[in-house]
Amino acid sequence: MKSMERRYKLAAVGDNCMDVYDRTGEAYPGGNPVNVAVYTVRLGGTASYTGVVGSDRYGALMREAIAGKGVDVSHLRTEPGATAVSHVELVDGDRVFGEYDEGVMEHFRMTQEDMDFLAGHDLVVTGLWSHTAPDLPQLKARGVKIAFDCADKLGDPRAEQALPYVDYAFFSHDGEMEQVREFLRAAHAKGPALAVATRGERGSLAFDGERFFEHGIVPCKVVDTMGAGDSFIAGFLYGLLRGMDIPGCMAQGAQCSSITLGYGGAW
Repeated sequence: MKSMERRYKLAAVGDNCMDVYDRTGEAYPGGNPVNVAVYTVRLGGTASYTGVVGSDRYGALMREAIAGKGVDVSHLRTEPGATAVSHVELVDGDRVFGEYDEGVMEHFRMTQEDMDFLAGHDLVVTGLWSHTAPDLPQLKARGVKIAFDCADKLGDPRAEQALPYVDYAFFSHDGEMEQVREFLRAAHAKGPALAVATRGERGSLAFDGERFFEHGIVPCKVVDTMGAGDSFIAGFLYGLLRGMDIPGCMAQGAQCSSITLGYGGAW
C-alpha cells in the first residue's frame, strides 16, 4: 500500500483584524498570522490559529471566515469588546493603511494551555503586532520551530526581544540591493538561522549566514496587494516543512503571492 504524504502542522498565533476599506465599505478578515494559516491550508497543509476576537459582529465574522477556510480555531477566544480593525484605502491597487484600532487584541497573551497546544505543531508563525515576543523563550524551549514577521522594523523593541528565539525571520524592505543585504546581515546576527526580505516587485532576498539567495516575482495582474507578503511567507514556510531548499521555498512563496495579488482583500 502506498504511504500517504505527511501533512505538516503549522500554528499561527497573534494578531487578527478586519481590513476595512473606508471608501467602499468593504471589510475583509485578515491579520498576518491569520493570513499565513489560511494560505497554508490553500497550499494543502494543515493550520491552526490562536488568538482573540471581540464579542461584536466582526468577531463572529472573523471566526466564521477563518473556520470556513479549513483552519482549526479551537484556540481562538472571544472576549467582551471590539475586534481589531485596520482602516485601509486602495490607491492604484496598492493598499495604504490608516488608523489601527486594536480592540481586544491589545491585551492578548498566550496562556499555558495555548503554548501546550502550539508545541504540538511542526512550526509556529507569529509577528510584530502579536504580543507574543515575551513568551517566545518558553515556546522555543519546547523544541518547536518559530517564524516571526518583523515587517520593516528591525530595530523595533518587539523584534529585538523576539529575534534571539526565532528560526526564520521575515521582513519587507524596498531599498537597494546592498542596503537589503546589510539589513539581512544585521538581522541574522541577532539569532535567526535564516533572514528573508520581500521587496515588492523586486522579488525577494534570503540570507542563511553564509550565502544570499535572490528570486524574482511571478508576473501577474495586480488587483490588491493586501496579503501578498503574508502569502509569500506561507509559501516559503510550507516549502521548508516539506524539505525544499531555499531557492525552491522562494519560488513557492512568489507563486503563492501572485495568486493573492489577483483578487481584492487578503483572502
